Amino acid sequence: MTHKFIHPVETRYRTDIAELFTEDKKLENWLKVEAVLAKAHAELGNIPKEVAEEIARKANLDFVKVERVKEIDKEIHHDLMAMVKALDEQCDGNAGKYIHLGATSYDIEDTAMALQLKEALNYLEKSLTALLKELAIKAENKKELVCIGRTHGQHAIPTTYGMRFGVWAYEIDRHIDRLHQVRERISYGKMSGAVGTMASFGEKGIEIQNIVMKELNLNPVKIANQIVQRDRHAEVLNLTSIIGQTLAKIARENRILQRNEIAEMFEPFKKSQVGSSTMPHKRNPHKSERICSLARILKSNVIAGLDNMILEDERDLTNSADERVLFPENFIFLDFMIQQLTNNIQNLVFNEKNIEKNLNLTKGACLAEKVMVSLVERGIGRQDGHELLRRAAIKAREEDRFMMEILLEDEKIQNKFTKEEMEDLFDPHKYIGQAVEQTENLLSYIKEKYNFQF
Repeated sequence: MTHKFIHPVETRYRTDIAELFTEDKKLENWLKVEAVLAKAHAELGNIPKEVAEEIARKANLDFVKVERVKEIDKEIHHDLMAMVKALDEQCDGNAGKYIHLGATSYDIEDTAMALQLKEALNYLEKSLTALLKELAIKAENKKELVCIGRTHGQHAIPTTYGMRFGVWAYEIDRHIDRLHQVRERISYGKMSGAVGTMASFGEKGIEIQNIVMKELNLNPVKIANQIVQRDRHAEVLNLTSIIGQTLAKIARENRILQRNEIAEMFEPFKKSQVGSSTMPHKRNPHKSERICSLARILKSNVIAGLDNMILEDERDLTNSADERVLFPENFIFLDFMIQQLTNNIQNLVFNEKNIEKNLNLTKGACLAEKVMVSLVERGIGRQDGHELLRRAAIKAREEDRFMMEILLEDEKIQNKFTKEEMEDLFDPHKYIGQAVEQTENLLSYIKEKYNFQF
């Protein structure tokens, strides 16, 4: 029977990172660890050198097939031991009887998982760096594009689009730093037998573990029971989740700014694209919505990862089944989200007419802070100025008039400012503080750190 996919991680949301989580790749990593273990035994004189060489020759997918491992697993109900038996079948002479010598299943599985997660984090770093570059390019290009800033969903004071993209870029930069730290802590393996005492390796357990990990470019745990402790793995899942939350934050802001009543910035929309099955006019931000949706899965999977830290005694198997789901889902979904957002950022459409319109939507009220500071400079106390401007803002809103007109009718203002001075105060493009300088400082830092050229 032809296999039919159920999970959209295999189809709709799949990216190239999925190749690191296939059954073939998992088996390949297991075989690699078994080969290195045999080599370590040979180096220490525990087994003949030619035996280790034969195991290494056969410990690959050219000889050991996933299909055969599955056949054996169906009989014995132990996938790791099924791999050992499948490798044994391929080895000439008596080499097969030395495979997996002294090891327990999770010596192989956890060490192989460290290889897998390390490689997956390397892949994610490249994806994140590509996203960071697109955000930095937008910050550069839009650093002087003044727009209204919003707090609590309300118009606050002017800011720039360059600052918005800069804030997002800086957050991605921190995630890349976190990734480096987490990658270091997950790059640990073990080779210590049942419950971790190394009894099955005799007095050479520590040496065997050190040789294996050095050969695999991993770090040896200093102490463990039958598994590598799951705080390391929970941290990996947490990393994927918080990166996902940042992507969702950016995507949500893109959705807000695309609303018809705001209409400042739009995610890409192809000419042939359909927004709604019944409303032909719709331009739904579904790419951004998809990112927000998948972020919820990443976040929910962290709970299972945290629960996996709590295993009984020296080992139980309650982490095993869910880890077959958690890591492929979180890495594949996250990489899809990163690539989707990178494409969105690269192809954003700006409506500068609406940006300017919204900047002036409150008819000058967004410059009240600037006027208040100027009032203090002209001798009016800060609290008195705040109250004067608060009342003026209410009146301007109720009468649908420009705030500057209301203020110019006040004798206190007339005695302090000319009309020309007030017009200058109410120019929103002249109240962005050091937004441009901050953006440029960030861009200098990012360009130097990542050697970006744009």
